[in-house]
Amino acid sequence: MSIQALRERHSALAKSIANLLDKNVNPAWNADLEAKYNAQLADMDSVAAEIKRHDTFLARMTEHASVGDVANELRNQFTTTQGRHGEETPALRAFLAGGVMNMSEEARSRMQARQTPDIRAAMSTTTATEGGFTVAQDYFNELTQAMRAFGGVRNVARTLVTGTGATMNFPTADATAEIGEIVGQNTAVSNGDTTFGNATLDVFKYSSKKIAVPFELIQDSMFDIEGYVNALLALRLGRITAQHFAIGTGVSQPKGLVTAAVVGRAGATGQTATLTYDDLVGLEHSVDPVYRANASWMMHDQTLLSLRKIKDNNGRPIFVPGYEQGNPGGAPDRLLGRPIQICQEMPQMAANAKSLLFGDYSKYFIREVMDLTIFRMTDSAFTLMGQIGFVAFNRQGGNLIDVGGAVKAYQNSAT
Repeated sequence: MSIQALRERHSALAKSIANLLDKNVNPAWNADLEAKYNAQLADMDSVAAEIKRHDTFLARMTEHASVGDVANELRNQFTTTQGRHGEETPALRAFLAGGVMNMSEEARSRMQARQTPDIRAAMSTTTATEGGFTVAQDYFNELTQAMRAFGGVRNVARTLVTGTGATMNFPTADATAEIGEIVGQNTAVSNGDTTFGNATLDVFKYSSKKIAVPFELIQDSMFDIEGYVNALLALRLGRITAQHFAIGTGVSQPKGLVTAAVVGRAGATGQTATLTYDDLVGLEHSVDPVYRANASWMMHDQTLLSLRKIKDNNGRPIFVPGYEQGNPGGAPDRLLGRPIQICQEMPQMAANAKSLLFGDYSKYFIREVMDLTIFRMTDSAFTLMGQIGFVAFNRQGGNLIDVGGAVKAYQNSAT
């Protein structure tokens, strides 16, 4: 079965399951519906596993293509360096291959005038082969988009882009318990001063760690060295920032969403690796209704695996699988009618773990400073190995800017 046919089958099964769970269609849940639900869910899981195998195979073929292990036509994904408008980006390719002096006179002139869309000079570039360069905004945006695949928090958070990394202050006030009054004629009003706090959104310098690229890859004109370096940068920076935006301590690193969220529901004794239907309802209603309008669940995929087995008080499964979000009419997985966000950086269910979040994640701010910098190194340590070194730096930060409880957590029992 083709990958397209598999995706269509997956969507059809998901829609069928959603129809089974629709209380308007099947108001009374029974054993026959339960059997159909389980059978179709198992079938859907089987199809999803087959889709994953296809995707894994294609990813591996693509990886092999980059080093010439398969037929030339399979290398096409790696052999075209596309620019902003579909054209080649020779300035960046030339720089990666040989530094500033390897670039054309026109490219160097444009770079000095800061008019090139490909690359522009940064400070301390006295040595052409060892200078630092700031990547243009288009390239930075490509990297940022690639990093989104590594973390669920980045996909739902609010992103701010600033020109500097100076501390950003946010005044805060919790007015949920404040109330006005009725006063009589010619009667003085009561004192009702409010209390303001302050939350900061600092940025931290991240490194991709050094990347050693063999001469052969750079010299091979069929190899997309720009894409190769870009992928490695996204992989390394994406993984570390995704981890910090989820569970960062807030000490010498961003404060993660899980760390910042207060506990809205705690598991009863014995629930070190489980939760109940009542826990889900309790967590949902621990969040103020003003935030619930745009709220969703967030969890590790293994937590979702456990939740799929939970039923409501009428014995009806509470998990409703989604179908192909990219297709017209597509829908995400839902739990108690709310969308589900998968975040693999979140803790799995364990003693004392904050294993489930619920709320409005737009109150979590990710701050990016536009100074992604790539350094190209050709010192003796790399040269003797037949390599050129690359390292990238950029600055990012994150914090939950909220005191009203926009996001709450379920915490498993300690024992």
